[in-house]
This record gives sequence, C-alpha cells and structure tokens, in this order.
Amino acid sequence: MYKIQTLNAISDVIHTQLNDQYAISKEETAPDAILVRSAAMHDMTFGPELLAIGRAGAGVNNIPIDRCSKEGIVVFNTPGANANAVAELVIAGLLMSGRNIAGGIAWAQTLKGKGAEVGKLVEKGKSQFVGPEMRGKTLGVIGLGAIGALVANAASRGLGMNVMGYDPFISVESAWSLSTSVHRAGSVDEVIAQGDYLTFHIPLNDQTRGSINAEMIGKMKDGAGILNFSRGELADTAAVKDALASGKLSSYVTDFPSDDIIGVEKVVTIPHLGASTPESEENCARMAAGEIRDYLEFGSIHNSVNFPELQLNQPEAARVLVLHENIPNMISSISAVAAQEGINIENLVNKSRKDNAVTVMDMASLPSQAALAALEKIPGIIRIRAFG
Repeated sequence: MYKIQTLNAISDVIHTQLNDQYAISKEETAPDAILVRSAAMHDMTFGPELLAIGRAGAGVNNIPIDRCSKEGIVVFNTPGANANAVAELVIAGLLMSGRNIAGGIAWAQTLKGKGAEVGKLVEKGKSQFVGPEMRGKTLGVIGLGAIGALVANAASRGLGMNVMGYDPFISVESAWSLSTSVHRAGSVDEVIAQGDYLTFHIPLNDQTRGSINAEMIGKMKDGAGILNFSRGELADTAAVKDALASGKLSSYVTDFPSDDIIGVEKVVTIPHLGASTPESEENCARMAAGEIRDYLEFGSIHNSVNFPELQLNQPEAARVLVLHENIPNMISSISAVAAQEGINIENLVNKSRKDNAVTVMDMASLPSQAALAALEKIPGIIRIRAFG
C-alpha cells in the first residue's frame, strides 16, 4: 500500500485517482508521496522513502526543488489545471485597470446613510471614475502558455481588442489554441512598445524576478496599464509606484498584495484569488493525484519540474527506473554493470532534463537485490526503483 501525506486541505476528488491501494492522511509521517497546495516545504526534512511531491497548482516556489532533485524526489505540478479560473480573473482585472471600478465601488460605500440624496450624489460624483473602453485598445500578452493563451483569445474575441503576444517557448498545443486574430510579436520589446495594457504570464525565476522595472516601463506607452497575475516578485514595486505617480503608468493590477503597494493610488490589489474556484481546486487535485499515481505505480513522469517527461505504460514484466545525474557515459556505465550482473535488458529508454536524467530498463524478471545494489554504486546515480 502506498502512503500519501496531504499538507493542505485537498479536494476529495483525489480519491477518483487514488484507489484502495493508497492510505491518505495529513498525519502520515513516512509518506511515499506528498500532495501539497501552498504549504511551505523548504524547512521540512524528507525521509528516504519519499518518492514524489505533487503540487496542486502551477507555482512551486514553496518546494525546495534543488534538494528534491539531489534526493531523487520527483516534483510534479499541474500546469493548465487552474488556467480558466486565472484567465477569468485577469479579464476582470483588465476591466478594472481601464475603468476605476474598484475605486467607484469603494466610494459608493461612503454614501451609506445619505438617504434620498444618494441618487443625486451618485450622478454628481461618478465622473471621477470615468475610464476608457477596451474595444480597439491593444493588449500585450507576455507568456502564451495555458493562461496567457486563454486571456489573449478572450480579449481578442470577446472584448474586440488588438492582441499581441510574445513567448519564445510557446508549446505546440498553446500555438494551436491561439485565435488567428492574435498577432505573435517577434520580440518582447515590440509588445511592450505597442501595448495599451500589458499582462504577464511568465514563471518567477532568477531571470524574471524584478523584470517589471524602470527600464521596461520606460519603453511602454505613456498612460499604459500593467496586470501582474503571475507572481508579485516579477515587479520592482518602487519603479511601479514611481511610474504611477508620474503618470507614465495609468494603473497596476495584481493578484499579489504586498505592504508597499496596498493603498497606493491607481493600484488594485486582489487577494490572490486566481485559482480560488471550486472547479480549479478540483482540477488541480485530480491532475496532481493522477501524476503521483502513475509515477508510484509504474514510473511514468508527466509535468515534473525537475526530471524529464517520460510517458510509460505499465511494464509487461519487470522494470528498473534509474534517476541519475545528466553526465557523460552514464548509459554505458549502467549497461556495463547490468551486463556484469547478468541483467538482460529487453528495452532501454533514456531521457534528460538539464542536470537530471532518467534511464528505464524493461526486462523479463526483476534483478536480484545484489544486482540493484551494484547499480546504485555507480557514481552519479541518485535513486533506483524496481517494479514488477
């Protein structure tokens, strides 16, 4: 039986993927896998039995990825599972960035108790919240993954906007899903220079941290608006506030409030509601549980953030999965030891991703424990798993 620990409240939909072979509990102390949403894991100690972590969501900033890789723990996320929920909120944010809807709502609350005067006060005061329509404006979408593509299509088809998108790493699936009316820009600067509004859908990493900065804002149209529904740390908030104060930016809408931007004029802070829908939570939980199941039961790797994609069916007889460093001569070293130990490999697959790699050997019967121990001694081997 596999033991699964849940670090957050995870939708019961996981039971559609994890049958009675799985014992699922938040109190589990020696899990084979962990299902997590937003719980911080950087200070956790992982036992040697932990094989995988499934993040019910896209961002993995709460998981120590480098340490997991060194310990042979495969980390999965669920890209696209919450895409529709986030995209809908981005469209709401886009409307709020053009028209001061949030400010108008807050002002209307101050009229409570004015009695019969409310109607007249509304008509007198509403002019301070006038803003432009979206139709005919240009939206720049930076990052055309699952969320960015949905936003681009909705803005183009539903709002009548001119949409420009840029993503040097766009997947075939995302490219096919884009409306033909979405113009693919040749560079990020082209999008920045032409957008009346810019929306960012890129991961947070060392290259993107603080990329919404004074230099980038300086290349934008005067009076443009920015939407940040990816990660708060993408923005240099001091530069954003300076641009808002000078009028260079007309608005900044983000799903990631921080103390230095809450209450700033022309800033709309939404309390990280992007994936906060029951549909999204169920989609993420279902996908994460399925990824964990496939890896635990037969070694298939789908949507891992630290090991390569490896689509496998159940082994016909026996299988040995080797997680190892992506270094020269590793396959020949594995094959040599396998031959020395009398392991007859019927099928071998090797995939790599940056510093990490996976080699899968299918065979008629499982090797002895001594043979597996000999494989583990090869320099660069991280973990070995046997199935069958």
